[in-house]
Amino acid sequence: MTYRGRVKNGVIVLDDSAALPDGTEVQIEAVNGEDKDGPTLAERLQDVIGIAEGLPSDMARNHDHYIHGAPKK
Repeated sequence: MTYRGRVKNGVIVLDDSAALPDGTEVQIEAVNGEDKDGPTLAERLQDVIGIAEGLPSDMARNHDHYIHGAPKK
């Protein structure tokens, strides 16, 4: 079973008032990018970085325009 919570003053506080019996063994996994042991985003995406072709020269600046129709910046 998975429980979620937050660290407050160095103590893990579970959401939804989950009550676990004293002595219950648990495993903690950071879910918001705090775990620095894994590969970086660039390392995970290295196979697709730079392969897009034929994009407008201002795509990075105006991606909302091209994707969603927002006014250009």
